[in-house]
Amino acid sequence: CKTDASILLLGQSGVGKEVFASYIHKNSPRAKKPFIAINMAAIPDNLIESELFGFEKGAFTDASEAKAGQFELANGGTLFLDEIGEMPYGVQAKLLRALQEKEVRRLGAAKSIKIDIRVVSATNANLDEKIKDGLFREDLYYRLNTIPLHIPPLKERKDEILQIAEATCKSNCEKYSFELKTFSNEAKSELLDYNWPGNIRELISVVERSVILSETSEIQKDELFLNIRK
Repeated sequence: CKTDASILLLGQSGVGKEVFASYIHKNSPRAKKPFIAINMAAIPDNLIESELFGFEKGAFTDASEAKAGQFELANGGTLFLDEIGEMPYGVQAKLLRALQEKEVRRLGAAKSIKIDIRVVSATNANLDEKIKDGLFREDLYYRLNTIPLHIPPLKERKDEILQIAEATCKSNCEKYSFELKTFSNEAKSELLDYNWPGNIRELISVVERSVILSETSEIQKDELFLNIRK
C-alpha cells in the first residue's frame, strides 16, 4: 500500500476487487485524497475518452460547458479502473500516454494538465489471450501489471462467508427498519456449504432477500433458497 506502483487485481467477477482497491487506497499515503472508481464495461465506447480525460466547451456538439475527467478528479489520490480488459483498443494508447507522461489533455484542449495519481486496475478477463487476439496492448499490460494480485473466489475464503453474511444481514435490517435478525445454525452450515459461483455479489443478494422474506428474527435454512440455486 505504501508504494505508488500500478497494481492489477485479477479474479472472478464479484470477488470484491473494488473493495480491495479501496482498502489499498485507505491504507496508503493518498488516503485523504479522492478514490475514484470507473467501470469500463459500463460506459459506452464513444464516451470513455471524454469520461476519462474530460473535455472543453465546444469540443463536440453537446459540450455546452467544460468538464473535468476522472483523471483530474482523482488527482492526488487513486483511480480504480475496473474491467480494464473492456477498454476500447483506440483509447488504450491514450491511457498509456497519460500514465507514462503523468498528464492528460481534455478533448478540444490545446494544453495538457499534469496529474499525480495512483492507478489500480482490475479484470476478470484473460489479458494474455486478449493480447494474442490483438484486443489489448501489450505495452499497456506491462505498465498496469507492475504488481499483479490474484483475489481467490469466495469458495476458497470460507472464513469470510459468515462475516460478510452477518454484516450484510445487519445493514439490511437497518435499511428496511427490521429488528436485528440472525442465522440459524442450519442456515450458517448452508451458507458455508454452498459453492458461491457469483462470489460476494451473490452472497450479498442472497442475504438481502432472506432478510426481507424471513418470517421470524432467525433466518432458517429454507429461507436462503439456496437449494433452488444448486
